[in-house]
Amino acid sequence: MNIHEHQAKEILREYGAPVSEGIVIKTKNEIKEKISELKGSVYVLKAQIHAGGRGKAGGVKLIKEKKNLIFEAEKMFGKTLVTHQTGPDGKEVKRLYIEEASYISKEFYLSCLVDRASSKIAFISSTQGGMDIEKVASETPEKIITKKINYSLDGPSDNEIKEIISIFNLKGEQINKGKKLIRTLYKILVDKDASLIEINPLIITEEKNLICLDAKMNFDDNAIFRRPDILKLRDLNEEEPAEIEASKHDLAYIKLNGSIGCMVNGAGLAMATMDIIKLYGQEPANFLDVGGGATKEKVTAAFKLILADKNVKGILINIFGGIMRCDVLAHGVVEAAKQVNLSVPLVVRLAGTNFQEGKKILEDSNLKILSALDLNDAAKKIVDAIK
Repeated sequence: MNIHEHQAKEILREYGAPVSEGIVIKTKNEIKEKISELKGSVYVLKAQIHAGGRGKAGGVKLIKEKKNLIFEAEKMFGKTLVTHQTGPDGKEVKRLYIEEASYISKEFYLSCLVDRASSKIAFISSTQGGMDIEKVASETPEKIITKKINYSLDGPSDNEIKEIISIFNLKGEQINKGKKLIRTLYKILVDKDASLIEINPLIITEEKNLICLDAKMNFDDNAIFRRPDILKLRDLNEEEPAEIEASKHDLAYIKLNGSIGCMVNGAGLAMATMDIIKLYGQEPANFLDVGGGATKEKVTAAFKLILADKNVKGILINIFGGIMRCDVLAHGVVEAAKQVNLSVPLVVRLAGTNFQEGKKILEDSNLKILSALDLNDAAKKIVDAIK
């Protein structure tokens, strides 16, 4: 689960991390009133969307004088921003965050995340603040330090912290502030079940202060049930409607930009299914994992989600029956196909528990369903069918 920058900064502030003061605007009618509360004479206006690259898309502006700030805020509110992370449709700006400008002397990158490959907590620090860390990693890897540490109730050791911040070349009191920030990020990650905390940029101001100028936080969906304080921060306006609907049925669904809808049980099998669709020259329209113990109702809901996507020209169902019984899946497919008046090609590959019974249910349905022998056969048939 993602949250907005202003929400991430509020959590940082709660834990004592250095952040700028700012105001949040959630409706256009609030703009004039809330801007009047601001002090100073130079401001930063930021669109609040769950996507990177806001600045390049016109979603971050440095503005002088309140009258100009009001004009630009009204102009930005409701604007659609298209960045490399939003897709071609972009995201509509429904929140603004305004803070007094900071005069920057140096910019750094700092993040803390769960490294699943090593089962450790990784800190990434770089002197290249304000840039995409992926670009820095590929072009100037020597400007990045990655330090992986074992989980500990005490947090990172003094030596580990020194290594993490060494690349920043901090001076005097900045060193103590840097050490405190590392401990703070670690504590938030553990306390809140965060999977990523990113400060980009972390700055040193002309007054030599250390400030988290921008912040991003992601949280583990599987732990949200025990973090009601984090769940309250969820902004449904920033999520794909189909993904919201999927969460109501406990389905793992992510919308993609292809033309072949997928319904699979098991994340690994779903990834393999999407890969083989690409291998045969087409693109998947979604990732959809119905899980191991899906009911007929759950499968019906999954089927409807796929067909709600207007880009879908065909559907590939790939089920390996373990806990999930193939006859249950087949009943769900038949029920859903009848309810939505199926009009696109459908290929089904069943294997495992009760797959023969499942195939018979599909054959007796009088629906136009193509049966596949294996995954290769299924991918070839659905690609040929949509042509």
